[in-house]
Amino acid sequence: MFTKILIKPNESFSRGLLLIFSVFCGSTAVIMIKASDEQPLLVASYRLLVAALALSPFFFRDLKVSPFTYGWKQVRWSAVPAVALAVHFMSWVIGARMTQVANASLIANLTPVAMPFFVWLFFKERITFTEIFGTLFTLAGLLILSGSNLNVSKTNFMGDIICFGSMLAFACYLALGRKNGSRISLWLYMVPLYTIAGLICLICALPFINPIKSYTLANVLYMVGLGLIPTVLGHTILNYSLKYFRGQVVSVTNLVQPLFAGFLGFIIFHEAPRPVFYMAAGLIVTGVLIVLFAARSTPRRIGEVVDLTTPQQNSSINPKG
Repeated sequence: MFTKILIKPNESFSRGLLLIFSVFCGSTAVIMIKASDEQPLLVASYRLLVAALALSPFFFRDLKVSPFTYGWKQVRWSAVPAVALAVHFMSWVIGARMTQVANASLIANLTPVAMPFFVWLFFKERITFTEIFGTLFTLAGLLILSGSNLNVSKTNFMGDIICFGSMLAFACYLALGRKNGSRISLWLYMVPLYTIAGLICLICALPFINPIKSYTLANVLYMVGLGLIPTVLGHTILNYSLKYFRGQVVSVTNLVQPLFAGFLGFIIFHEAPRPVFYMAAGLIVTGVLIVLFAARSTPRRIGEVVDLTTPQQNSSINPKG
């Protein structure tokens, strides 16, 4: 039985709140990474593998009731974005350690600039005027937030380049999630994605550290927390949101993450934000509200079933191609 859903304003509002919640969950990653002293590539690997393990019951449930045969072709839909996600996680750690924090933060959050190119490449979808307007607001806030400490030098150049590559990998991952995640249920897409990305990070960590070693309880808890909160609740819901919102809407909303991270840093580490933080926050929030309210009047999809708990079944989606 095929069900069709027209996105109503109240449903769009609820999904907008869910998207913001996923961004908040994603903002907790920097707090746990900063608190942990474990090898960075191992942290990236374990957070992904923990997420895959936590969601595996949903994967096997959907696999059991899937209306089509799940095989290597469907695994490939998860494999390419998994590579992009693994590259993003690993290059971000490396690049951020080679440049100034302000540089890394600014470059990593330039995703809305790159996203239109990827969605045009994959979908021939052009960014709307309202999305451009909202994007400019958020980028202005981001420049104010990071620009006062921006440091351009030869020493930071390679780190900046690596962070730029990391940002492109993240934008590609989001765009691929919108393309491939629509073909099958959320869990059949995300669990293999996390598993493959986690194994790639683990293999890349092997030349630097032996993962068979003792771990402190604190580091174990941080890695489990990273897997459950910013990955399961952050990245998974972010991919879910791509089923309902245009790619630019999701990438712009994700720019609220530095604001949430600043708030958490104040609560947990007593790092008081600079006065300029509040001006930047106002611009970023304004830009996000612009694209979210524009999205309410322009539904991302019509006639598709997307459910967090049940597999997709839709006559407009061909699971075989």
